[in-house]
Amino acid sequence: MKYSRQEVIQFVREEDVAFVRLAFCDVFGKQKNISILPTELDRAFTQGIPIDAEAIRGFGCMHYSQLVLIPDPDTLAILPWRPEHGRVVRMFCTIHYPDGELFENDTRSILINAIEAAKNAGYHFTFGTEMEFYLFKLDENGEPTKIPYDKAGYLDIAPEDKGENVRREICLTLEQMGIHPESSHHEEGPGQNEIDFCYADALTSADNAMAFTTVVKAMATRNGVYADFSPKPLDDKPGNGMHLNISVKGKDGSVPLESMIAGILSKIEDITLFLNPSESSYRRFGSFKAPEYISWSSRNCYPLIRIPSSYGNLKRAVVNSPDSTANPYIAYALLIYAGLYGITNNLQLPPATDTANISSEDLLKHYKRLPMSLNEAREKALTSEFVAKHIPESLLQVYCNF
Repeated sequence: MKYSRQEVIQFVREEDVAFVRLAFCDVFGKQKNISILPTELDRAFTQGIPIDAEAIRGFGCMHYSQLVLIPDPDTLAILPWRPEHGRVVRMFCTIHYPDGELFENDTRSILINAIEAAKNAGYHFTFGTEMEFYLFKLDENGEPTKIPYDKAGYLDIAPEDKGENVRREICLTLEQMGIHPESSHHEEGPGQNEIDFCYADALTSADNAMAFTTVVKAMATRNGVYADFSPKPLDDKPGNGMHLNISVKGKDGSVPLESMIAGILSKIEDITLFLNPSESSYRRFGSFKAPEYISWSSRNCYPLIRIPSSYGNLKRAVVNSPDSTANPYIAYALLIYAGLYGITNNLQLPPATDTANISSEDLLKHYKRLPMSLNEAREKALTSEFVAKHIPESLLQVYCNF
């Protein structure tokens, strides 16, 4: 549901709301928030709520020490796991300088700009996420272990699947927040789970991805377990991916999916740093169905990009390389820009990789590899004109540890 500023203020007044969380994320996608009382809402909307920029990685510099948060009323949601009396609500924010100028490293605004660029070009992108995570047991001190919550496998059911009730609570909580899961199931790894989301516009989908990790961690804690989204929690087991379903439609009704995919394939080396920003991201590649080569397929389930069976406006691409350490706002923005590059330049798809049994030697002859280390991904991003065009220099330097 979409709200205006006045409707938010009225809702807070009528629904016994005691605290308002103003949520945002740092440049790496780690969610942050500050809580204000309802009496401060008007000031939040008109002037913003100040935060210490120097205390947040990627936000501070010698020229300023304060930024302000301005909430987006469209993102109002009750946090169902908080008390019913004296409720807590949350809104996502844009980040500004004290003089009102937009902060260039506000990654949510980077996505908003990409959506606007697509609109101006005559295209609309929608996203659906498939997010994987492990559930691990806690030790006697309540600290997470690496002992999986169960030993179940792909699509197993209770009692082998002990995560069934946790996923149920997650999905019901998400629905109360206006976020609509499409399906949930046990994944291949012991204690590994997946929840998939219905399609939404890019900004809503990225906001939902941010909210999802918060809900999963809260529900896991409530059930006495720990939720781990890291790309490779267990060295000898499947990693966690954030598979992104992407659709595109022109204002003339066209569905230039193949050109969009070609654009993403052409820029994937440049942007991998932002889709896979941690050291462990690269330990996931090339094993347990995680991609290694820059390829696509409509048959093989394990390429970088897969086109599932669908028709007409339902046609979509699934990008399999990202993981949940990615900041979804940056990831979505760069995928939109890459897709637009392919569409506007009418790029053609290379031949598909439709054989699961193709040898590594043959793959190397015909396909490039993804960057296979964090340093290699940094080098690709630093020398990329495409990245320089769409990512602020100050943000790129943070990702490259300069």
